[in-house]
Amino acid sequence: MYEMTKGANVGLATLSDHVDSVIASLGWVSQTGEGDADVSVLLLGPHGKVRSDTDFYFYNNPVAVDGSVELLGKKPAGEGSEDRIVFDLTAVPDDVERIVVAASRYEGMRFDELDGLQVMLADGSGDGLLRFPIEDTGSVSAFIFGELYRRSGEWKFRAVGQGYDTGLAGLAADFGVDIDDDTAEAGAAAEADGAGAPHESAAADGTTAAEESGTTSPAVPGGQEPQAPPTAIPAPRQPQEGAGRSGKPARPRTAKKKVTLPRAEQKSLAENDAWNQARLFPLSVLKSDRDREMRATSVLLSVMAQVPEFGRRLTAGFGAPAGRMETYTEVTLPHGDSPRRPDGVIRVERAGKLWTALVETKTNGNALKADQVQAYMDIAARRGYEAVITLSNDVALEGSPLVDVKVDGRRKHKVALWHLSWAEVAHQAQMLIRHEGVGNGAHAWLLHELLHYIQHENSGCHGFQNMGAAWVPVRRGIDDETLCQGDSRALEVVESWERLIRQVCLGLGGEIGQKVLPVRRVKRGADPGEHRVRMADQLCLEGRLQAEVRIEDTPGVLAISADLRTGKLRTSIEIPAPEQGYPLARAKRLLKWLSEAPADLHVETLVDAETGGPRGTLERLRPEPGDLLPKNGAQITGFRLTLFKGMGSTRGNAESGFIRSVDDAVNRFYSTVVVHLEQPTSRKAEPKPA
Repeated sequence: MYEMTKGANVGLATLSDHVDSVIASLGWVSQTGEGDADVSVLLLGPHGKVRSDTDFYFYNNPVAVDGSVELLGKKPAGEGSEDRIVFDLTAVPDDVERIVVAASRYEGMRFDELDGLQVMLADGSGDGLLRFPIEDTGSVSAFIFGELYRRSGEWKFRAVGQGYDTGLAGLAADFGVDIDDDTAEAGAAAEADGAGAPHESAAADGTTAAEESGTTSPAVPGGQEPQAPPTAIPAPRQPQEGAGRSGKPARPRTAKKKVTLPRAEQKSLAENDAWNQARLFPLSVLKSDRDREMRATSVLLSVMAQVPEFGRRLTAGFGAPAGRMETYTEVTLPHGDSPRRPDGVIRVERAGKLWTALVETKTNGNALKADQVQAYMDIAARRGYEAVITLSNDVALEGSPLVDVKVDGRRKHKVALWHLSWAEVAHQAQMLIRHEGVGNGAHAWLLHELLHYIQHENSGCHGFQNMGAAWVPVRRGIDDETLCQGDSRALEVVESWERLIRQVCLGLGGEIGQKVLPVRRVKRGADPGEHRVRMADQLCLEGRLQAEVRIEDTPGVLAISADLRTGKLRTSIEIPAPEQGYPLARAKRLLKWLSEAPADLHVETLVDAETGGPRGTLERLRPEPGDLLPKNGAQITGFRLTLFKGMGSTRGNAESGFIRSVDDAVNRFYSTVVVHLEQPTSRKAEPKPA
């Protein structure tokens, strides 16, 4: 991978032959687990400005209509999470000369509070092209990581590494976007004082991007009005021609969109609880694993082809272009003496070019077979296909592939191997139909039917549901104190625990419509395998599995601890004390927030001292809130809220299983405790379109 320094540039074609589509990954680490940043992209014309406001892509406008840009959102990485953007460079309009890749913080937070900032670029086959580590950002609220730009018909990347002190609104305004937001006024004021001036990026030869383009005059931005959502189905913000009520073009808002869920359907008088509703994808006829694999593949691929938003969401991260999708099942392909029949084929056509992927599906907890996947990789390489996609209940971990395949280095054509979990498929369907919306009612109904099929117990598409063969021996070794550090079985349990936590994040995120990601308090670039070894040693010594989860727009990090010695699950969150009022008033305000929380919730006062503060259950504290105050008058810094739950003993996902108990504990803690806490001051919610 090509390592870059600030101001350097490199031609993408010199790094790979597969740069029609590239994926940019922006990463950072918060050692406290608090705070985050939002990525954004600006397409700039020959004058160094956006051609119109629709050239500004961020959380309120994540997808380009022509498929040239798509913000994929955050995904777990070995050290925490990373934000990804896919660029289809063949679809970028000819009059776009530069693509700026940036990120911004909010609520007064700055980039110098984050560690390990970097941007990485991968080609369409998933191979890393370049990496730009950023050492010193300064105290800024917006930051340009880098930019893609054309030079003599070739796409290049420049490592910019420059900051803005005016946030997302100020950065966008400096590139010609007309922001309709209160923050724009603050940004304009800051710019008048010199704080918001753009930092021109220096190329390796000392010239700036403006000098290279040869022009500096701004273009006049054109606005577009948001499209009204369809009845009962919340639709994403879509650009359309026209003007607002005032006659002026509507402008992008940097405030987060407010999303409302569709109302639950009411049962009619003709319905009976014993009746089974007619379904598009029936499940009663599934008798064998082969039946489940064939049905699940056909159901998924058909919906992907019919619902473009869904199909694009699942394939964009694999380097597929935005185009017309065709899907096939049970295709026979020659391979040596005996032909092979992959479970499915996905083909995407754009501008006369084809992107093709073979699909291998497993259901009901069946493991992928290395020889099968290897055969499909060889077939794809010979036939010029771009990818092989494996789909199973398992969750892939960075640095720990589900199957090992060999790649023939003599072949010029590279084939990418990607993996999807059924839990991720369900998550993406939930996000679309419950929170973000799709284009029409028929598409929403298809996704509802797909989600019902996947989540049914007879489909076999249940996601990660087995802690593995090492689970029982490790629990017994902890009970009788015979488990020693270095035992490979402890490492297997740690890997299963990490898969479980990632799946819990997908499930909860799909339910609430927020980003839910694991937190890793390690330096970016650390070997994920070494981190798992340390966790395995900790499991052998302490008998506990621990994890932290960050839920967007909540006041703290949700900590999860499974004590295998006592059989107890602990879910907790530390929140700052309310800023206003006397100590007793703060305690009363906290208890008011928790008026609907379970009576057995443990509340502990955090103080500026090594010793802990007062603690008790809600049942005892509700009539006596003064019991939360330290007797020595110590300063209250926050509160720790904790729920305990019995832990399942079996390794599977049954009612008595460990996996089910962890999932239930996290969902109960969020729905009964976290959801009632006062949210931190956040970006102003965007009003509904007129």
